[in-house]
Amino acid sequence: MDFGLVLQTDPPASQVVSLMKRAERNGFRYGWTFDSAVLWQEPFVIYSQILAHTQKLHVGPMVTNPGTRTWEVTASTFATLNDMYGNRTVCGIGRGDSAMRVAGRAPNTLARLGEAIEVIRDLAEGREAEVDGKALRIPWIKDGKLPVWMAAYGPKALALTGQKADGFILQLADLFLTEWMVKAVRQAAAEAGRDPASITICVAAPAYVTADDSPRALAHARDQCRWFGGMVGNHVADLVSRYGEHSGMVPDALTDYIKARQGYDYSHHGRAGNPSTDFVPDEIVDRFCLLGPPEAHIEKLRALRDLGVDQFAVYDMHDAREATIDSYGQHVIPALRD
Repeated sequence: MDFGLVLQTDPPASQVVSLMKRAERNGFRYGWTFDSAVLWQEPFVIYSQILAHTQKLHVGPMVTNPGTRTWEVTASTFATLNDMYGNRTVCGIGRGDSAMRVAGRAPNTLARLGEAIEVIRDLAEGREAEVDGKALRIPWIKDGKLPVWMAAYGPKALALTGQKADGFILQLADLFLTEWMVKAVRQAAAEAGRDPASITICVAAPAYVTADDSPRALAHARDQCRWFGGMVGNHVADLVSRYGEHSGMVPDALTDYIKARQGYDYSHHGRAGNPSTDFVPDEIVDRFCLLGPPEAHIEKLRALRDLGVDQFAVYDMHDAREATIDSYGQHVIPALRD
C-alpha cells in the first residue's frame, strides 16, 4: 500500500512545502492538496516548490475540476511540471464542490467531467484533442505521462470513473462503503472493456494518531476530525437531492447521517472546529476516519488493503500534523509495506 499526505494550501506556502518534505522522509510517496482558488493559495505554484525540494514524491490536486481553468491550461501546467521534474504528477479531478460554489457557479456536470478527463490526459501526454470544437496539440510535449484519477460517490460518477479514469479517489474510509464503491467502479470498467485491476484505488480520510485508546484521547481525535463528515455531507446532500432517500441507488449507510444537516459554510471548509459539522455523530467520524493508537490504524488499513485499496491518503488538517506524519512513518507505513 502506498501513502499520501493531503494538505490545504494555507499560507505560508513554505509550511506546506516543509510538511511535504517531512512526509517524504517518513515514507509517503504522494503529496496532495486541495484546489479552490478563493479559499486557498494556488496549488500548482506550490507544487513546483514541493517537487524541487523532494526526490520521488508525486504531487497533484485532490481535486481539481474542469471549470476553474481551461483544459489546455490544466494540461500544459501538468506537462510543464513533468518536464521539469520527471513525470511526478497526478491529476485528481472531480465536479468541483468548493472551487465552483464559492465562486458562485454550480459544480460541473458529469458529461463535462468525462470529456475533460480524456482531453486533459491526451493533451498532457502530447496527443491531439478537441477543445471547444478546435483540434489542439501541445507541440513541445514529447514524453509526457499524466494519470487522471477521479473522485466519486454516486452511481453515475462511479460508473464514469470505471469507464474513463486511471484511478478512483474515495474520500472516506468506511469499510462497507469502500467495498461497495470499489466493486461499482470495477464493474463499470469491465463493462467498458477495460481491465478493472488497472484502476488505482485511493482512499483519502483524516487520520489522527493518539497515545492510547482512552475515551478522552478518542474524544479529542473525533472533535479534530468531525469536519470531514460535514465535507462528505456536501456530496451526499447532492446525491439525496438527485436520487431521493432510500432510493437503492446509494447505500443508506452513506445518506442517513445527513438528516440533521442545516447547510454549510465554506469559510470553515476542511478545518477542525467547523461549526457546520455539529450534526456529524461520533459513529460517522469513527467509520469515515482513522483514529486511535497506531495499532488501530494498522488494523483498519489492512482491512482496506484487503478490499483492493492501493493508496491511503492522510487528510492532515488538525492540531497534530507533524506528529501524525511522524507516527505513520515510524509505525504505520512500515507495517503496511511489510
